[in-house]
Amino acid sequence: MGASPLSGSLEGIQELEKAGAAAVVLPSLFEEQIVKEAIAENPYLDFSGNYSEFPMSSEYLLTSESYLDFIREAKRKARIPIIASLNGRSPGWWCRYAKQIEEAGADGIELNIYPFPLDINQPSDSIEMDTLEIVRLVRKEIQIPLGVKIYPYYTNVGNMAQRFQAAGVNGLALFNRFLQPDIDVENFEIKRGIQLGTSRDNRLALSWIAFLYNRLKLDLAATGGVMEAVDAIRLILAGASVVMVCSAILEKGIGYIPVMEKEIVEWMERHRFSSLEDWRGSLSQQGGASPSRFFRLQYVELLADADRRRRNPL
Repeated sequence: MGASPLSGSLEGIQELEKAGAAAVVLPSLFEEQIVKEAIAENPYLDFSGNYSEFPMSSEYLLTSESYLDFIREAKRKARIPIIASLNGRSPGWWCRYAKQIEEAGADGIELNIYPFPLDINQPSDSIEMDTLEIVRLVRKEIQIPLGVKIYPYYTNVGNMAQRFQAAGVNGLALFNRFLQPDIDVENFEIKRGIQLGTSRDNRLALSWIAFLYNRLKLDLAATGGVMEAVDAIRLILAGASVVMVCSAILEKGIGYIPVMEKEIVEWMERHRFSSLEDWRGSLSQQGGASPSRFFRLQYVELLADADRRRRNPL
């Protein structure tokens, strides 16, 4: 189960475990939150004012200290893996907080990096280097598994995946779905809001997982757009080690977890599979599918086919 309000309470975690969730990712602890708590005690730390616009520490669900207490309590009350989430945008001393998360008992850390550039003069290679430096700083602090939830906007996602592996990452979650703002045209305001995912959101992750499967010694987690059992099946066929659900459970309730599991088992029985390993990655490029089938080839064929249908509608 991906990070959500359901994994932000002990009762929610216990219900998810009872319903069959294999692991839960906790809501994020933010770089801005950690730094602003330090600034509150030592105002001289924020010379640049980079964090002034972000919420005060009291506005978050948990403080950095109570986050650790929450991990300890979750580990006492649940038997499934508890994966903490650190969310940041720039390298810095806040990365050392990963050590305290490990000591609190987390089974792993999902590093959620949001390197959205606001300086149009910043070259892309410096953004990538900053991202990798965050990973190295966190990896240096911990021994537990480290996953990175990445975004799809790198010039070469595959190359970045290799570099994440070299930096000590154990797995990648593809892809981060950033929550973008909207505009209120009547009140002339920028407004925020959460839109749940749809099955269309998993197509990009499907393509890259199929391309990266068995090219790297990394687990590949599919996240975003897993709304039905068939979405999970497609992503595992592409090579996903893990499929994360969130929007589907928020929309349909925790009781939908065993429904999805039952439908996957029924599909496996119809196709005479006895385990996930019998069919994981069978439609990846390693399973025989051409890499271009997931990228330019299918794009060109699709448009050419549409042109043919337009010329010959019958």
